Amino acid sequence: MKKIEIVSPAGNLASLRVAVDNGADVVYASFNDATNARNFEGLNFTYETLVRGIEYAHIKGKKVYIAINTFPQMDSYPQWFSAVDKAVDADVDAVIIGNIGIMKYARETYPDINIHLSVQASASNYESINFYKREFGIKRVVLPRVLTIDEMKMIKERTDVEIEVFVLGGLCINIEGRCYLSSFITGSSTNTDGACSPSRFVRFINEGERMKITLNDTVLNDLGPAETSPYPTSCKGRYVRPDGRKEYIMEEPESLNVIELIPRLIDAGVDALKIEGRQRTKAYVGTVTSVVREVVDSYYRNPQDFVMKQEWLDRTNANFEGGKLTFGCYLEK
Repeated sequence: MKKIEIVSPAGNLASLRVAVDNGADVVYASFNDATNARNFEGLNFTYETLVRGIEYAHIKGKKVYIAINTFPQMDSYPQWFSAVDKAVDADVDAVIIGNIGIMKYARETYPDINIHLSVQASASNYESINFYKREFGIKRVVLPRVLTIDEMKMIKERTDVEIEVFVLGGLCINIEGRCYLSSFITGSSTNTDGACSPSRFVRFINEGERMKITLNDTVLNDLGPAETSPYPTSCKGRYVRPDGRKEYIMEEPESLNVIELIPRLIDAGVDALKIEGRQRTKAYVGTVTSVVREVVDSYYRNPQDFVMKQEWLDRTNANFEGGKLTFGCYLEK
């Protein structure tokens, strides 16, 4: 039986090595520019560091995928074409693409390349997925976090495209690839520039014992001495109402953790489990990768008597932002 694949994030070479050493089958990464949806300063790979990372992974028998998953505007597409060229030249095992034009370039220029459809494309039904298979020859789709496991199973029954789903990490309230909230506050869109809260717009302002967190002068949170905050994004802002109450208007800080549902995901025919977090530390990458590896291996050793250990839940939960965990839509909407 082919085991489900574990796909771990890496925002730098150290995290890539940690992911490989802690049981990832695949590491996904990106170039350090606007062609990826985690375009933060000091994060991601140059061509040279990517080559070194791929060499390390391949020596260990593992794979590396490259996300080129944002959307070029007007005449900016040559940068995205160049990212595809560099990824292929570096010997990546797959490119993860969200834009149709970039996908067309990749398929026509490199007929044998392995193309995966990014979650940013928001393909959440089998007709869309089969369209991308027919027109661009995609091998895999990363499903948006808006589907139940039953719906994932139905999709798998109606397509021969591999499906990859998120198992751990941040949870976005918006359909991936369709969020424009940051555009209203900063004029910089995650869909085109690769970051929903570019650090150049974020300010942490100490006011006595309190701290204000702003995004381009919009106050996202006003913290007391004992309070913590998630990374400052507009969707997770705790805004002040006219009556003075502070409230998470759109989404409370919470993280997706569905490791308890891994047996059901395997039964549904899911091909790969994706861990979110290219922007996170190598300690996070190592811990959560090792936990998912243990869960998957334990299940395959004895599916009938598999028991979820509290230790696994504690180790993953200790690494998340916010105080709430969720199954998202995986069981019901």
